[in-house]
Amino acid sequence: MSGRARVTLFAALATLLTSWSLVPLVESAGWLLQAALLLGVQCVVGAGARRVPLARSLTVAAQVLVSLLLLAILFGGKGGSTGTGPMAYLVSDFGALFRQGVQDVGTFAMPAPLTDGIRLLLVTGVLLIGLLVDLLAVTARTAAASGLPLLALYSVAAGLSGGGGASWISFLLAGCGYLMLLLAEGRDRLAQWGRVFGGGARDRTTAASGLGAGAGGQVTAPVRTGRRIGAVALGLALVVPAALPSLGGGMLGAAGDGEGSGSGPGGTISAVNPLVSLQSSLNAQDNRVVLKYRTDSPQQGDQYLRILALDEFNGVKWEASGRTLTDVPERMPNPPGLGGSVLQSATEVRTSVSAADTYTQRYLPMPYPATSVDIGGKWRFEPVGRTLVGDQLGKDRFQNVQGAMYTVRSLLLQPTAQQLQKAPAPDPVVRAEYTKLPDNLPPVVADTARSVTQGAKDDYTRAVKLQDFFAVNGGFRYNTRTASGTGPQAVARFLAEKEGFCIHFAFSMAAMSRSLGIPARVAVGFTPGEAQSDGSVNVSMRDAHAWPELYFEGVGWTRFEPTPRSGITVPDYSRPQAPAAQPSAPAPLPSTSAAAPPAAPSKSDDCPPEARKLGECGAAAPKQSATGGGGPSATAVLGWTAGGVALLGLPLLPLLWRSRLRARRLGTGEVPAAWRELGDAAWDMGVVPDEALSPRRAAARVVELGRLEPEAAGAVHRVAGALERALYAPPGSEVSYPGLADDVLLARAGLLAGVGRRARLRALLLPRSAARLSWALAQRWSALTSAGSARLTALRLRLPLRGRG
Repeated sequence: MSGRARVTLFAALATLLTSWSLVPLVESAGWLLQAALLLGVQCVVGAGARRVPLARSLTVAAQVLVSLLLLAILFGGKGGSTGTGPMAYLVSDFGALFRQGVQDVGTFAMPAPLTDGIRLLLVTGVLLIGLLVDLLAVTARTAAASGLPLLALYSVAAGLSGGGGASWISFLLAGCGYLMLLLAEGRDRLAQWGRVFGGGARDRTTAASGLGAGAGGQVTAPVRTGRRIGAVALGLALVVPAALPSLGGGMLGAAGDGEGSGSGPGGTISAVNPLVSLQSSLNAQDNRVVLKYRTDSPQQGDQYLRILALDEFNGVKWEASGRTLTDVPERMPNPPGLGGSVLQSATEVRTSVSAADTYTQRYLPMPYPATSVDIGGKWRFEPVGRTLVGDQLGKDRFQNVQGAMYTVRSLLLQPTAQQLQKAPAPDPVVRAEYTKLPDNLPPVVADTARSVTQGAKDDYTRAVKLQDFFAVNGGFRYNTRTASGTGPQAVARFLAEKEGFCIHFAFSMAAMSRSLGIPARVAVGFTPGEAQSDGSVNVSMRDAHAWPELYFEGVGWTRFEPTPRSGITVPDYSRPQAPAAQPSAPAPLPSTSAAAPPAAPSKSDDCPPEARKLGECGAAAPKQSATGGGGPSATAVLGWTAGGVALLGLPLLPLLWRSRLRARRLGTGEVPAAWRELGDAAWDMGVVPDEALSPRRAAARVVELGRLEPEAAGAVHRVAGALERALYAPPGSEVSYPGLADDVLLARAGLLAGVGRRARLRALLLPRSAARLSWALAQRWSALTSAGSARLTALRLRLPLRGRG
């Protein structure tokens, strides 16, 4: 195996070993085999292009073209494109699947299911990194620089996975792959210098030569020294981060949760944004149970488990503001705003909760408002949001809910609509803090709020109208696949598109309430869950939810429910008190599949993916295509055929290029062009051109090395004679040669006849004269760089010189 072939092999191996760090991100590692096969084909194409040889740019272009064709063939027809024709299957469908993969990445929690879209992103990413590594290490011969794309791949994978038990294995694999690539490239470079680097005579080896003799007189080669350096460097990378506390865990250390510190009496709770995990939970396919609880509450259906409140709308997103933490009190104070008859009629209930070992939330889910919590571990209390947050246990380690068993006592509040309607004006401090809105909030938000609540005379009536606008009569649809934007523009877009999930409904109602002067915030947690036959209740990932809380003096923070999601009921106090034309309980609007069937089948007749994940679809089989056939359609067959033809036709590109160049040269009728074509034809057969020879001697050399027959040899000499006449003819005279093209073709045929079948195929499919492309590109690049350098020099000379003297 040649040195460059060895470097090519180890470049692909280094990419695959580094790609192993992506395996923890998905549930299955089957994509890695596909990536390995496609990466192998990509490397083989690059090796063949360099063997021709082709220019570097053409080598990379060939690799990109083959990779795109393989990806289109592998993933074509899986993106659900509605277009027709080959382009729909090779371009439009490919792009649709790519966008679907991006959505899946933002939707699912890790390890994510291996959907077609995620598989496409993983395989494409590996191919892209492999192409960069191959370009740097093999084509450009700078293997050290190829560590940058490998580091980028590993860093992205490690950052997304957040460390873990297998992170050190991924790091070792990536590091070993890179070191093997450096070793292969070093051996290739050393081999090109000759035997002086391989060792010298034993009696002449000295310490100064750098080739010190080992045991038995053997020479210590620089390759062996490189191995030792690589091993020492890898060992230092593993040991030093663990030995120096200031460096943390290094690449192999577990990543912290990044949610700030909470230790000490003066600790604070940092702003967090749980929205991505909430959407991932709603779209989770396994729907595992994260909490189990038992309660003596007579209204278990209204017992939400609240995690934290997002009370700051800063113009970019909703988040929890920084609050001071205190020790967990034995008896929590009454919640802010609660008092009077509502507090007197409240009942204290007891709830015992056990968390799953897989649930690592740092905030404790509790019914609101809790009065006392009995739980082990180190926890801190945030009085304003009435939240318990895990304290810091060590460097980058925090207390969390994982496997915890705890008991919460809370108040069961039962305010009436009359009490809320007659609530006095809120405290000015509360109103000032919880009605803040960013300056960049689109006017459509406040305008819509005023339009919806027109005619309402009190805050309670306005709140109910806003709730019914989203849940009943506003035309909104529940869709967990909508992008979870949280900024002001996302609220305006949601009001226009009228499609989203609980985040959009909660944030929009809270923002609109604030625009009306009603103090509002957003709570995040879980809906009551599903009751079991033994009296317990299971709370699963799909029970994750967000809802708005509005403040009413004398009642405190009060839950409203604007989300039209099945299984969610609105609180009794927010139901209309008089009969109304609209239904009183929110229900999801009928999807397009529930409407009257259209005249022709359409894609919307199928159950939407988000509804299928939520278990809201029946067992109906998917609808077949209008063609009615079980096999592939004509457009699919045509698309696959076009892709196969394009893939098979790739090796014919050099042949087509040479044929076109030959026709162009001979078509001009110019003797110098015909002579260049004859020289390239001989070069393709193995006769390397010698520019130092005269035309006559060059012709004799072609005849001798090409073993030409007399007829073909005569054609070569006639072309050489015509070139001499053209070069040395008096100025203004014309050299006429009617049979120029025929003689060149005759000579080429004689050259082809004088070699074996293998050499003939090599000359046709991989012509050596293609190297002229790389020469031409190199000359153009040199001319461009020289022109740019000259312009920069001229510009610097024209600039005024300052600061001298």
